Parts: sequence; C-alpha cells; structure tokens
Amino acid sequence: MFHIIGDLFDAASLTALQEAVAALDYEDGRRTAGALAARVKRNAQAVPGPAREAVIAKVQAGLMASSAFNSAARPKGFARMLVSRYDGGQAYGTHVDDAIMAGARTDLSFTLFLSDPDAYAGGGLVVQDRAEDRLIRLNAGEVVLYPSDTLHRVEPVTDGIRYAVVGWVTSWLRDPRQREMLFDLDQAIAHERAGRAEDGQLDRLAQLRSNLLRLWAE
Repeated sequence: MFHIIGDLFDAASLTALQEAVAALDYEDGRRTAGALAARVKRNAQAVPGPAREAVIAKVQAGLMASSAFNSAARPKGFARMLVSRYDGGQAYGTHVDDAIMAGARTDLSFTLFLSDPDAYAGGGLVVQDRAEDRLIRLNAGEVVLYPSDTLHRVEPVTDGIRYAVVGWVTSWLRDPRQREMLFDLDQAIAHERAGRAEDGQLDRLAQLRSNLLRLWAE
C-alpha cells in the first residue's frame, strides 16, 4: 500500500526546514549505500552533525504528530533517516533498500519532498510493482510512504536542486496485510465517530482494533 501524506508542517515551519536543509554540508551519498546500491547511487547526503540531527528531529516530530502516518505505518521506530540532495544530472538507479539498517528491520520507506516541484526538473521517485512503475513527484512538505521491499529509483535531476529527507520505519506490524486492515479499521472508526455512532458501536470497534494490535504487534 502507498500513502501520500501532507499537512505535516505549517508554512513557516516548512520554510524554516527548507532553509535549514539548503544550509547543510553535503558529501558523496555512496557513503551510506550497501554494496549493490552504491553501484547505482549518485547523489549527495548531508554530513552528520548537530545541524543535520536538528533537521531529522523536526521531521521525525512532524511524522509522529501525524495521525495519517501513525495509522499507515504503526511505527515502532525509525531505522535511519538521511537528508539527500540531487542536482547536475544526479540520480539513483534501480535498487531495493537494505532489510536491516542500524540493527533494525526496515518495513516501510518514505521520502519527504522538500523542494517545490517547479524548482527542479526530473527527479521523480519511481516505485515498481508488478502492474506498473509508479512515478511520484510531490509538493514540498508532502511525504510518500511505501513498502521497503520494492524496487525503486530516482530519475536524473536535469535542472535545479531536489532536496528530500528519506527514511525507513520499523513497524509494530511486520505483515503489510495487517497494517492495511488496521488502517481500514481506523478509517471506519473515524467515519463512525464523525457520524455520531452510538458509543457502544464505537467501543466495540475500538476493542477490536486494540485486540488485533495486541495479537499482531511484535
């Protein structure tokens, strides 16, 4: 399941985040790539340090405050986050993300777009599935969440600069089917609540959700 989530930051916070990302120091992105991915990775990544960690902390806080992100990901933790920059024809060829990062399982990957779409050309995230290639190019401040086991790539940036924060989530639920069912249940509960359903019905739905989490979470 793919999720596109917005409204993580207000306008002032997004502008401050964009300025902070543009001011970071960057190095060769192959430094953090696995052996296979390093062969096709051509981008720059922010150098570790207090300034980068402050950016990552703001992004993590924005994600964790989002009910949509929590419903879709059921995050147990973040395996890793990186700040990336593409320009001058840089791209990231087809690859699959590492299954384990920093000792944590990667269940879901995400890209938070931080450049306005008209600030660069190319640079689309392309995620492959058995039916088609999905080209994703979002507004600044929007994030796409997708399974980490998919093949994907970033197309060459032929003009301008593309900034993004990419990351990997360890979910409480390893099975994507379970995550999808609980996401749908969240939507049903929200719909019933908006329609002022009887308290007893909402209680039963909430009980079902809690019991499924208790059964499946690891």
